[in-house]
Amino acid sequence: MTFFEEREWRGRAYIGGWSPVEETRPVVNPATGEQIAEVGSGTPADLDDAVGRASAAQREWAARPAEQRAAVLRRAAVILEENSDTVADWLVREAGSGRGKAEFEVGIVVSEAHAAAATAMMPYGQLLQSTHPRLSLSRRRPVGVVGVISPFNFPAILSSRSVFPALALGNTVVLKPDPRTAVSGGLILAAALVEAGLPEGVLAVVPGGSETGAALVDHPDVPVISFTGSTVAGRAIGERAGRLLKRVHLELGGNNALLVMPDVDVAAAAAAGAWGSFLHQGQICMTTGRHLVHADIYDEYTRLLAEKAAALGVGDPSTGTPLGPIIDASQRDRVHDIVTRSVETGASVLAGGEYTDLFYRPTVLGDVRADHPAFVEEIFGPVAPVLRFDDVGEAIDIINASEYGLSVGILSSDAFGAYELAERIDTGILHINDQTVDDEAQAPFGGTGASGTGARFGGHEANIEAFTTGQWATLQSRIQRYPF
Repeated sequence: MTFFEEREWRGRAYIGGWSPVEETRPVVNPATGEQIAEVGSGTPADLDDAVGRASAAQREWAARPAEQRAAVLRRAAVILEENSDTVADWLVREAGSGRGKAEFEVGIVVSEAHAAAATAMMPYGQLLQSTHPRLSLSRRRPVGVVGVISPFNFPAILSSRSVFPALALGNTVVLKPDPRTAVSGGLILAAALVEAGLPEGVLAVVPGGSETGAALVDHPDVPVISFTGSTVAGRAIGERAGRLLKRVHLELGGNNALLVMPDVDVAAAAAAGAWGSFLHQGQICMTTGRHLVHADIYDEYTRLLAEKAAALGVGDPSTGTPLGPIIDASQRDRVHDIVTRSVETGASVLAGGEYTDLFYRPTVLGDVRADHPAFVEEIFGPVAPVLRFDDVGEAIDIINASEYGLSVGILSSDAFGAYELAERIDTGILHINDQTVDDEAQAPFGGTGASGTGARFGGHEANIEAFTTGQWATLQSRIQRYPF
């Protein structure tokens, strides 16, 4: 059978196998408006069924030797790599991804599977000193059922980076992908894991809306929630989970700054800035949302950035255009509202600022002040607001004034000097002589402030901390004597 044949999953969810559910929803290509498939849309009742199956399967899965769990993930990595064109095609059609972005995403997903397999084999405890003649140790144990809620923008990566390590460490997982990208954000990952030998019940994929997500957060048998999405939704989930004494890992929004020093190669800096702001239509939590450019090079930088924006093709990404559509009309209108309000308060449009259907032109805003909406708010669209600065200390204060703290890039011919400057910047991710967007499976990922609860994703240490719980254990050869 060909990998991921639609007849297997059409109108279904993955709950103890490919299961029909009462409700279905269409899968729509945002570039064309065409319905390209149909998936099951899980209700809270379906979610409860999935959690029950996951709870029942968890102890047996955790009891398997770590090498066996790792082997499943290694096989899944091979399957995904061998079928990378299929996965990329779904990312193009369902998520509006440019082909290059889609292929990059598939590569990271493969890396996530390999990294998770390695995590399964990592040391998971340590010996402790004790005042008694005994063996004293701490060890990490699986938490049980992990609930994962993932977004639409990089759906395969942002699901797999929680699903894969959670499985590797002996947990079972219930995944609720964004309903707009349920295939590339969930069902196709389930197909790869099933083909790799993952037992039934260990993973469930339940596409659905906010009610299904709320049921996952509230479920008493799901002690850990891993959520990637907006800061507004993350705050609500964090509050809800806190009342239930659950652990919640939140990777939220960003309004990431690119600090451009006066000694740079301006053409190279503008190219980096364009990539950071326009990749995947700016629909990335790490998108370069604020360009702070020294006055000495401001005019040249904005001119080159505007030229690059004007030259970028926008259209149906299946035809090879580098930029595709905004995910839906609501998000497009939000992007345009932020641009419009910024222009009304003094910003100037140097490129773009227009749209046709869901295709928003790459936009460069000049004469931007630190209080303009485009500089304060997370846009989640292809907009590059550029602020002129004279004093680097003032620029750092402006960067730190944001409620977000996810990613910062500094461009300078003095890399070590830029690194020293960075000691004064509050951010979870730092890139010297690169823009703000990057991801590697082995690197810790997370932000501060309104960007989330720190580096809970990426790297063995972060994943073990995120998806296991600590236990103190002691062992002695004889029963301890007591005076009672």
